Amino acid sequence: MESIQQKQTKEEERVIRILSTDIEGKTSIYAGLAKIKGVSWSLSNAICQILKLDKKRKVGSLTEGEIKKISEFIKDPKVPEYLLNRKKDPETGENKHLNGSDLELRNEFDLKRLKQIKSYRGIRHSAGLPVRGQRTKGNFRKNRKKGTGIKKKKK
Repeated sequence: MESIQQKQTKEEERVIRILSTDIEGKTSIYAGLAKIKGVSWSLSNAICQILKLDKKRKVGSLTEGEIKKISEFIKDPKVPEYLLNRKKDPETGENKHLNGSDLELRNEFDLKRLKQIKSYRGIRHSAGLPVRGQRTKGNFRKNRKKGTGIKKKKK
């Protein structure tokens, strides 16, 4: 007969797959959901509260039904719009929530659009320079490893 503690450690050792992301069973649900691309810590907290899951519970202890509920909720979250990651989409104008490969593709298309219309941000992206107004004198050096200090004159 297996003891309860042995059963718990077996559950915690398994790896759970939610929306094509592998999450170790030892992590808490709160931290594990935040590892999914497109799910922030605040959205993870909202998921735990709305679906009435204990945040400190381990991911390995989730049942198949709970995993299905979580993945369905992440695909179409019923949360306030400030938690969504795509507000006022430029093409459709609606509020969406993207995750996984959809998020990566949309980000890529946005950067391509900025470069195509030759906006300031697009030009900075294509040049590999900082986009959001940071200074470039000390940081963002391309050839940092070469070291451009004062060189002694040859005799």
